[in-house]
Amino acid sequence: MAAAAEGPTVTAQRLKRHDSLYGDAEKVSREKFHGSGGSWARTLQLAFQSIGVVYGDIGTSPLYVFSSTFPGGIRHPDDPIGVLSLILYTLILLPMLKYVFIVLKANDNGDGGTFALYSLISRHAKIRMIPDQQAEDAAVSNYSIEAPSSGMRRSQWLKERLESSNVAKIVLFGITILGTSMVMGDGTLTPAISVLSAVSGIREKAPNLTQLQVVWISVAILFFLFSVQRFGTDKVGYSFAPIISVWFLFIAAIGMYNLVVHDATVLRAFNPKYIVDYFRRNGREAWVSLGGAVLCITGTEAMFADLGHFNIRAIQISFTGIIFPSVALCYMGQAAYLRKFPEHVSDTFYKSIPAPLFWPVFVVAIMAAIIASQAMLSGAFAILSKALSLGCFPRVEVVHTSSKYEGQVYIPEVNFLIGAASVAVTLAFQTTDNIGNAYGICVVTVFSITTHLMSVVMLLVWQLHPAVVAAFYAAFGFVEFLYLSSILSKFAEGGYLPFCFALVLMALMASWHYVHVRRYWYELDRAVPSAELAAVLARRDVRRVPGVGLLYSELVQGIPPVFPRLVDKIPSVHAVLVFMSIKHLPVPRVPPPERFIFRRVGAVGDHVFRCVARYGYADPLEGHGEFAAFLLDRLKMFVQEEAAFACHPSSDGDGARRDDDNGDARRAQVAAAVAEEQRFIDAEAERGVVYLMGEASVTAAAGSSVVKRVVVNNVYGFLRKNLRESHKALSIPKDQMLRVGITYEI
Repeated sequence: MAAAAEGPTVTAQRLKRHDSLYGDAEKVSREKFHGSGGSWARTLQLAFQSIGVVYGDIGTSPLYVFSSTFPGGIRHPDDPIGVLSLILYTLILLPMLKYVFIVLKANDNGDGGTFALYSLISRHAKIRMIPDQQAEDAAVSNYSIEAPSSGMRRSQWLKERLESSNVAKIVLFGITILGTSMVMGDGTLTPAISVLSAVSGIREKAPNLTQLQVVWISVAILFFLFSVQRFGTDKVGYSFAPIISVWFLFIAAIGMYNLVVHDATVLRAFNPKYIVDYFRRNGREAWVSLGGAVLCITGTEAMFADLGHFNIRAIQISFTGIIFPSVALCYMGQAAYLRKFPEHVSDTFYKSIPAPLFWPVFVVAIMAAIIASQAMLSGAFAILSKALSLGCFPRVEVVHTSSKYEGQVYIPEVNFLIGAASVAVTLAFQTTDNIGNAYGICVVTVFSITTHLMSVVMLLVWQLHPAVVAAFYAAFGFVEFLYLSSILSKFAEGGYLPFCFALVLMALMASWHYVHVRRYWYELDRAVPSAELAAVLARRDVRRVPGVGLLYSELVQGIPPVFPRLVDKIPSVHAVLVFMSIKHLPVPRVPPPERFIFRRVGAVGDHVFRCVARYGYADPLEGHGEFAAFLLDRLKMFVQEEAAFACHPSSDGDGARRDDDNGDARRAQVAAAVAEEQRFIDAEAERGVVYLMGEASVTAAAGSSVVKRVVVNNVYGFLRKNLRESHKALSIPKDQMLRVGITYEI
């Protein structure tokens, strides 16, 4: 609060920016969120916690991988070794090499996922289609942007091409929302396949149970799973880290047992020659089986999406030290068992369990499946909340379920829809084979999208040599293409499901974002000029009423066109009027001291201001009381700093301060004026704060195409009417709100 303490005597050298943020912004730490820093004790604690949150999905994959890979049975004794070799090198190449040691480093101040990569790119190149970028945004502590140097011409060239190409902007946005849609599909299918495969093991001890009865037991568990989502990862996931640890201990021990008892020679699978032999022996059938083998890496994206809860080193330690050895041992044991009992491939996991351990493993498997599903859902909610804050999804209620971990959210409407879809999928498909076909498409599509976005990050942000980027893209892109091509061969056998799901979700997101952008441009083109504002305030029929008025609009560059309409209908303006905009920056969090940007509109005596409240996509919005108090406090600070800047408007070449002719007398006069305006703001705040909402309905202009009319009038209109209203999203009480309606024809 240095600027506040010095008042208007602050030097012009320090007041480099004419807003309320500079004094506090200097004091904000530029620590790297969730990097590799911190004590080893804290890192090991996070590594343990990550086991219960991140790895449930990849840890329960052994329940169904071999059965999905060999749906028609094993034809050759060496086929289990070939598939084991494929599984081991897939685990090494994609989760370990690509994600753990490369992709995690492309985090956005600690946050991961497709939208985090998109926001990272959008900070280095203006690819967002809403023109709300402001020069002050780059000064936010967490923005962490370094402009490409003159020596890095490749990065500068790419930046210019991305900014000048609407096609490139649309493609980047399109693959980002496709990735988000597939993650949502993953959140739908993970509970279905994990719970169903875990429950199916009960038929080992109760063979009289039919598959339909197993399905209904799974549905009951799914109902329980989705009903406890409201408690959040903090209460559900973290408390079960010991259970998941026991699960990994079980599967590693069972794997070692099967290796010793049945056939330790399957360790030959570390020789990639057996992959070649497997393909040479089985041809097209081997290629088709890739769709089952890829399920060994389900949940890998969760390592990146849930990074905001942990740090890079914790993820690296937990994966390389616990997850990979345990899962690899389990697959080795299953391959050893199948060498002796190939006819048991349809239920390899439960058949290979030693009899005394069956019931403990079965119970832990059910709990691990629930935890895996819960963690994937939590990641899906977090990614969707980022899409919401960046204007890519309709307004829905976002509940922050943890005061300790900011990234943990729960979205009731989405939870209900995903839960209903997951139950419907379980009832419709009834077996893990067809669900696995759909599941694999979600997994590999997200992998491929991450590869594409990572390549852009490597060129634009990391400024690596194109040869290095090409090697990354070719190596991982080729492997992912092979897997994706295999899964697509099963399109008619369940593979169509995620595409249908993604098509619907992408259509909703694209329609909402399209109208959102067009509406913003409409308001920007019709922003009220300063001269017109002065004329409105000077009208004889317009009176100033007591209190503080906050007129909300999405426009950050000017005065919204709804203001003249408000004055025409109600010829009055509050004694203190603030044109308020809520803006989400492409960063996870904005430190509170850097939250607001203020500008004065009109003469000093008018007491009219423009304010932009900036949030990161992972920041929760405050309650209305806390928000108003914080805003007015910063407004008074702005008045003080504005006066200080006016007192010292320039400096000489040496940076020395130039006092004006009036000296101390002028500064005293300015200080008195500042104190008087601050008292005026306090007095009006005590008389009440009124929230004025500019509620704009949007319709397609006359002569618009049929597609545009459907998107604007029907799709957007339906979403706007049936989902959360803006005042509810901002937690504004009805008795302090006045809504002003206006219709835009776009």
